[in-house]
Amino acid sequence: MSEPIFRNSPDVELLQWLAQGSLKQNLLRAIRFWVCLRSLYGDDKTRIELPQTWTFADWRDAFFSHTHPKGEKTPLLHDPNCACAKTTADWIFAVHTGVEETEWRQMLISYHFAQREQKKSSLTLRDSEDKRESQMLHQKGELILLDGKNKKTLDEILQRRLFAVSRRSLQDDLYILSHMGWLQRQGEKYRCVNKFPALVGADSLKREMRFDPKEFAFLSPDLEDTAKNFFQPIGGFQRFFLEVDYVVHQAQDYVDDWQNNLKHLWAQIPIPTVKLTYKSAKLGYLVECIVYPVCLYYARRAIYLCAFGQTPTQKGEWYNYRLDGIQQMTTLDWSSSTIPEVLRKRYSHNLPTPDYVREEMAKVWGFDFYEPPRLLLLRFEQEFHDRYIQGTFRHDTFEKVTYQQAKQIIRQQASQQHQQSLLKVLQHRSRQDAYYHAYYRSGDINVVHRLRSWRPNTEVLLPWELRQQLGKEAATEAQLYQD
Repeated sequence: MSEPIFRNSPDVELLQWLAQGSLKQNLLRAIRFWVCLRSLYGDDKTRIELPQTWTFADWRDAFFSHTHPKGEKTPLLHDPNCACAKTTADWIFAVHTGVEETEWRQMLISYHFAQREQKKSSLTLRDSEDKRESQMLHQKGELILLDGKNKKTLDEILQRRLFAVSRRSLQDDLYILSHMGWLQRQGEKYRCVNKFPALVGADSLKREMRFDPKEFAFLSPDLEDTAKNFFQPIGGFQRFFLEVDYVVHQAQDYVDDWQNNLKHLWAQIPIPTVKLTYKSAKLGYLVECIVYPVCLYYARRAIYLCAFGQTPTQKGEWYNYRLDGIQQMTTLDWSSSTIPEVLRKRYSHNLPTPDYVREEMAKVWGFDFYEPPRLLLLRFEQEFHDRYIQGTFRHDTFEKVTYQQAKQIIRQQASQQHQQSLLKVLQHRSRQDAYYHAYYRSGDINVVHRLRSWRPNTEVLLPWELRQQLGKEAATEAQLYQD
């Protein structure tokens, strides 16, 4: 079998695929991947000599000059003939690549602004100035990218030395390429593949970026089945659409960045900890927490990071961090002296997994799975129940009870101070109404929002504190509508 040859140009579609996420943030790494693949599978002009199985050190010594530093630090400009001396532009626009600079720049700029406009397809009036600014930048041919945490123009990116990165970054490059199917990894050694992973062109890239229910985790099996059944177009048209109430727009670029950072972290062995600088809406100020990132969750109209370790409230060991509230994310090695004891103890035997998060959420109604469970007793007006509650699913613990059972629950669960008051309330309620009990996470705002949306057709009987809270809200709301 003849060896495959990598002849692909660094066009936008290929770089987007190699970026495995945001091209705006990962452009330099994607171009580095392209150069690495040419060094491994290129023609006689670009391929380096390696044994059948080789290590990172083998590749480094063959790719760079013999004077290239072997330490951990980013190499300084030490040898004009070393590969680390070449700028990004030197690699892309070399004579033998056949890439014309003006055309490549325009393709990249057009792609970036097309993606930006697609994100803002549902612009509000408030966003119109951003759109005009985007169009002006496009006309000027300017593009702002990310280099680490720093914003850079395309010109600055192209003049950066592409391989002036740390030894660890280069090792990560090979590791990620192996996960993408470009290399076979055998312990600390690598082997070139005989067949490349399927590359994507413009049309197939769009298909790949579309939602695929086969690789998406749904909490609702029924919804998962529906998505699978109607994923493919029928009669030339897409027949199923999933619309979610997603309120994050202004900070979407940051949300994308954090998602890509986490995607890269979760591909590492071992997964490192991170230090988050977080703007807590609950506390009203910035906090720093060192945590072990576990998984992402969509809830409450935004995306959250479920993490274990320190918390903004300094209570417990778990917290859900809303991604658009994260101001900074710094990777920490497990050997760092700043790692808190709660993480050190778990690192020595077992770190939490996403399965734990899902199991805890299944036990009790609510997103804040780390909060204690509380019993919830509800009354629905009969007509409202028959129309909108009966036959629906809220949670495994959400179950209908009789009027007599509701009375017994109050006697067992209400404090002596409030028991008689609640029993008196129940005496004035219809036995024909529907009564439900459930276990919910104490203080969970997601459950509270649901109860508010059912108002005024629903009454909270237990817990007493929640009953008082919603009662005060209803009274305040009623005053707003009085003439």
